[in-house]
Amino acid sequence: MSARCRLCMNQDIPLSGQVGNGHNRWHPHIKPRIRIASGTQVEIETLDGFDGQIGPGMKCEEIPHLDMGRIHPLTGPVYVEGAVPGDLLAVHIDEVVPAKTGFTFVFPGFGFLRDVFGKPHVLHWEMANGFAQSEQLPGVRIPGAPFMGVMGLAPSLDLLKRINAREADLAARGGFVLLPDVNAAVPSGPEIASLAMRTIAPHETGGNVDIKQLVAGSTLYLPVDVEGGLFSVGDAHFAQGDGESCGSAVETSATLVARFEVLKGEAARRKQIYPTFSNRGGVHTAYPKGYYATTGTCIRQDGRNEAEDLTLAARNALLNMVDHIVDAHGYTREQAYCLCSVAVDLRISQAVDVPNVIVSAFLPQHIFES
Repeated sequence: MSARCRLCMNQDIPLSGQVGNGHNRWHPHIKPRIRIASGTQVEIETLDGFDGQIGPGMKCEEIPHLDMGRIHPLTGPVYVEGAVPGDLLAVHIDEVVPAKTGFTFVFPGFGFLRDVFGKPHVLHWEMANGFAQSEQLPGVRIPGAPFMGVMGLAPSLDLLKRINAREADLAARGGFVLLPDVNAAVPSGPEIASLAMRTIAPHETGGNVDIKQLVAGSTLYLPVDVEGGLFSVGDAHFAQGDGESCGSAVETSATLVARFEVLKGEAARRKQIYPTFSNRGGVHTAYPKGYYATTGTCIRQDGRNEAEDLTLAARNALLNMVDHIVDAHGYTREQAYCLCSVAVDLRISQAVDVPNVIVSAFLPQHIFES
């Protein structure tokens, strides 16, 4: 199927020089770049997650001078006609086409082991024939499995206020949180930039999920919180390990080809407030008939945000999977809990997008007789 719509980005210009093409903060008042009908396929070009700051010749000693306010440049928003709060937006990922070069780096003060690794470091990658290789890491070939690290919808003003309040509370308790900051914000107007969420952490409507299984053939299901959904995407990765331990993958730019489908009332019916995803099976999945996966992050049932709590994230992913099994397969909660114990895989999707780490729970589809 050929793309019906295309959103372009100039790869030679930072986001601040092409403001109408995208943004690097989350806010419901950012104007949509395009309006489409449910069922439309869109080809979306993206900049790399660090806005072109890391070129092939960058040295390790230059890394601390990066402007972290510029991450992540996102292409969008895409307004999907008919999407309203209570719906799910299904993002059917048809293709992710990466660029030919990429990078991985260690930024002092960031990453899962930031207390151990305080020295800046950078690798430059060349991608060809489905593999990435780096002169700075000789003897290694990384197989490609490209995906988009950031895919999400805009929060409503109400949700935005709740997120900002809980994260401000967490910061006051000593948690590592990047609060709203107008520095390098796009759009830069203070009425948006002073309140808009940074892109580093994932939230209820998606965002920087960094789930490496979201390759071509997968579908991401996002709860809609504002009219039109307002989908945006960026932060392409050629390859990544579960966890993205040092805080960066094989970072690159890429083009996403995806079809958008509104599932009317499904978020409300399922009581789904966090992203889920599925795959029908294929080369980049260990499950021959595919899987359905729920996600969990470190927000308690009472709304209190904890910092980088993988145990809490795993608990939430598992509770969300129990709810899915009951809804989709008609079992009791006790049966669903037992099924999780014998068949569901818990995986650390990312451990670095402070303060909200993500654990995903994978339910293989081949276990069901029909």
